[in-house]
Amino acid sequence: MYWEELFCMETAPMPGAVVIFGATGDLAARKLFPALQSLHDRKLLNEDSVIIACGRRHYDDETFRSMLGCSADFARHICYCCGDNDSDDTYLQLKNMLSDADRRAADKNLPVFNHLFYLALGAEDMLAVCRKLALHGLLKENPASGSWIHTVFEKPFGCDLASARCLNDQLHNCMDERQIYRIDHYLGKETVQNILMLRFANLIFEPLWRAEYIDHVEITATETLGVERRGNYYDRAGALRDMFQNHMLQLLCLCAMEVPSSFDADDVCNEKVKLLRAIRPFDLNSLSSEIVRGQYISYRQEKDVAADSLTETFVAAKLYIDNWRWRNVPFYLRSGKALAHKKSEIAITFKSIPHSIFPDIAPGDLAGNVLVINIYPGEGISLTLQAKKPGPKLCIGRMRLDFDYSTLGKNSGDDAYERLLLDALSGDPALFIRNDFIEESWKLLTPVLEQWQLDPSDLEFYPVGAEGPEAAAKLIAPNFWRSLEPDEN
Repeated sequence: MYWEELFCMETAPMPGAVVIFGATGDLAARKLFPALQSLHDRKLLNEDSVIIACGRRHYDDETFRSMLGCSADFARHICYCCGDNDSDDTYLQLKNMLSDADRRAADKNLPVFNHLFYLALGAEDMLAVCRKLALHGLLKENPASGSWIHTVFEKPFGCDLASARCLNDQLHNCMDERQIYRIDHYLGKETVQNILMLRFANLIFEPLWRAEYIDHVEITATETLGVERRGNYYDRAGALRDMFQNHMLQLLCLCAMEVPSSFDADDVCNEKVKLLRAIRPFDLNSLSSEIVRGQYISYRQEKDVAADSLTETFVAAKLYIDNWRWRNVPFYLRSGKALAHKKSEIAITFKSIPHSIFPDIAPGDLAGNVLVINIYPGEGISLTLQAKKPGPKLCIGRMRLDFDYSTLGKNSGDDAYERLLLDALSGDPALFIRNDFIEESWKLLTPVLEQWQLDPSDLEFYPVGAEGPEAAAKLIAPNFWRSLEPDEN
């Protein structure tokens, strides 16, 4: 594969303090600290930055650093703040630690020293922590300093439209919207970031990216694992809240949005919100013909799951976007747990040729031209074309053109949190989620949740290791879902 580099920029953030709440938890151990260590190793964590780890467990600095198992050079940036999230003493201690860091920055004549709070906490704790931070003046910016104070939130962002609006209102009582960074780790994946580049930097795709040439689009994000240790959270959430409201609709927007006026974060988000507003609402009178929900058969035996749970672990939906570009083009979205394979992809199936002069290529054959944006396993892009096999006979088949990020030194195991943390440290909100996107997504999905609560009879069951409930196949008919087999194209 040939690669010619046209432009490459990776800017190290300005110095600052990174405060991680929930620093002794699973997310911090598996994702946040390894990502920060990687940024440090790549010289993308400013030498004068400090990391303050906040947790309830009684550690001193050295014990916590040792527990992380990170390099000594990275560990020297880390200090530990012990205390309960609901205790004022914790925030007084944290305030003193931040003041000391600010003072050291001033002594070094650093031009700015930013503060980034990362709330690696459950939804029930995030708002309480924000209120305490605001109460102790830790979220109040000083415009004269030129420094900023931002806060990163993990999902969920509410559980329906009313709760999302209430959460946004309460957060805005603590800080400005521009200080809020709502994270969706899917947006940090390399291939996901490349969707906009693929669409808007290559004229060859733009004329074809519309209803005249595209038959349908499939967006898939499936897992082989069940709920494991997340039963308590998942049984209150379900697949629609856990995956569709954020990951799946974000992928849909990147795939279907109009070109923004610039790559500025607000311009990109404006187009995403316009796209969400153009999605046709679900018909609640015939809901099962537009959205299918399922539950894997052994789900009710999982730890912390109710014995009579009606929570969905699988959702497949058929959406239409009511605008000129996508008129009558179905978008099929599916996500679920305990399925045959773990797979994430966007597949754009182009329409068939109207007339064929070749005996083995029939009009109506939709397998001829398919563009697949692979997110997992592997990250890359493939395009299927009809072609002739070399030789004297007229031997026609399908040829696949593949691009794999691993050929550029990009490992599909590289974590999206690294990209997102770098952007957060740099004050770049482009890959984070704005409050109006949250509310528009809940406007679409809340009526579905309410209807399911009124009528739970359409819950389908499927065995562990299947490709989903049988009713999902009817949703996409007369077409077929792409196989979850990793190498299928």
